Amino acid sequence: MYATRPTLSGPRHGVSAGHYLASTAAIAVLEAGGNAIDAGCAAGMALGVLLPDLVNVAGVAPIMIRLADGTVETIAGLGHWPRSLPPDIFMREHGGKIPNGVRRTVVPAAPDAWITALERHGTMGFGDVAQYAIRYAGEGYAVYPLLAETVAAHRDEYARWPSNAAIFLPGGEPPVVGTRFVQSDLARTLTYMVDEEKRATGGRLAGLAAAHAAFYRGDIAREITRFIQAEGGFLSMEDMAGFRSRLEPAVARRWRGHTLLTCGPWCQGPALAQALLLMERAGFDGMAHNSADYLHLLTECVKAAMADREYHFGDPLFTTVPLDALLSPEHLDARLRRIDPDRAHPSMYEPLLGMGTPADGPVRADLPKVEADTSYVAVVDRWGNAFSATPSDGSWNSPVVPGLGLIPSNRGSQSRPDPAHPSGVAPGKRPRLTPNPAMVATEDGGVMPFGTPGGDVQIQAMLQVMLNVFHFGMELQEAIEAPRIASYAFPSSFAPFDYFPGRVAAEGRIPQSVRDDLAARGHEVKAWDDVTWLAGCVEAVLSDPKAGLVRAGADPRRPAYAIAG
Repeated sequence: MYATRPTLSGPRHGVSAGHYLASTAAIAVLEAGGNAIDAGCAAGMALGVLLPDLVNVAGVAPIMIRLADGTVETIAGLGHWPRSLPPDIFMREHGGKIPNGVRRTVVPAAPDAWITALERHGTMGFGDVAQYAIRYAGEGYAVYPLLAETVAAHRDEYARWPSNAAIFLPGGEPPVVGTRFVQSDLARTLTYMVDEEKRATGGRLAGLAAAHAAFYRGDIAREITRFIQAEGGFLSMEDMAGFRSRLEPAVARRWRGHTLLTCGPWCQGPALAQALLLMERAGFDGMAHNSADYLHLLTECVKAAMADREYHFGDPLFTTVPLDALLSPEHLDARLRRIDPDRAHPSMYEPLLGMGTPADGPVRADLPKVEADTSYVAVVDRWGNAFSATPSDGSWNSPVVPGLGLIPSNRGSQSRPDPAHPSGVAPGKRPRLTPNPAMVATEDGGVMPFGTPGGDVQIQAMLQVMLNVFHFGMELQEAIEAPRIASYAFPSSFAPFDYFPGRVAAEGRIPQSVRDDLAARGHEVKAWDDVTWLAGCVEAVLSDPKAGLVRAGADPRRPAYAIAG
């Protein structure tokens, strides 16, 4: 009905990633005998090279792993604010804003996250999986339309720093589609980590530790911190040397015999679970796919879940998050009592658990500002292990470290400048992250890792695809390509944290009659193009034990591709 590509199936394994060369890296690792963790790390590192405007090798990389025996683990892959950061600096010196540049830098977490995953559950060394990122950084790859579009849209920001302009504005101009894009300094940085691994003695784990030390305690760390501090930032060698990604519990909730697995409230993952449970308790069995009744209910459930995200979510080491209460039947029912089946709530849903203040945001005619960052990779291997990761961090709002070719994580942009906010700035605290890898453990013993880029659209796109598969019975690829909507009726996760009461964006393939019906219910409906990357880019792999196959789908809204084998 919707698909422009087939769902791909294979008897052993499947991968889906945000760039086709990342998918080929993952499948090469699997065919060489590696497991899902090896393959996922290879693809994840490659995405930091292949989507350099959206993902950074030194950015964030939240990971979810489900082993064949059902054990689930999440690796936060999210750095904390420098411990020497004055907590009031953004309110005192920057007018309550987090400016572009090095002062939004948190500890780069992605290298640690990949290495932690390999140490705990992989079978290969750092060089074995990093070779693909090194190849595409050193030898280059073809510029694709989204990369060219993003760099052109942020030309002035890239030009602000000579080290960024040298990579992203060759010859002073944005890269042209079809030309070769090379990142030589980044290739040398990753090669140095591999060389340090080779010098280590004592086996695979010792080599991984050496690669880790090269980044966090050696020459790379010294160069990063020297540059950041010279530019007025606060990241120190102590921040780098003491960093390890936290191993966090997954949030598991049963739904129709399946189990939805999300990351914790240090990201927005639990909002996906809350929106799903709200939908289920409200009841939508008789509603047609993408009908006005269905999309109205979905929008209001998302708005309610995102209101609770705003009021409560943050780093659990610093913020008390009442997660069990938020996902309890009592709270879900209290939220549903405030949802009108015939009218859109005119603003953000009020707090019900005694915390937070309703937002009072601007009413604007344009579409919300969207940061086109993040990518995603899903892998299921022949043994039944599953890997889900959402690496991220853009490259136009902070400087590249000269000679290294990377940007230390600028994810501080997702903290609130006011330390009093649940996700407010504090030394040693992590920002509240939008990237949120997830999985569904199916009732028949299968597993579906899935995720997407898209900022605040992420959980909305993931919810729609999940319901397309498990409620409407669509094939995986059709479920991914079906037209989607997104609400913006809550504060954005990105500075300046805009808020658009009543705003819903809908792909043009949603019938005009449905959009008119939503508008009549009080939604402020804005039209997207028929197919747009603004609606997210969902990748998913689904093992099917009954058929003895692994199925994979990828979203054509970005340069994502799936491979099965």
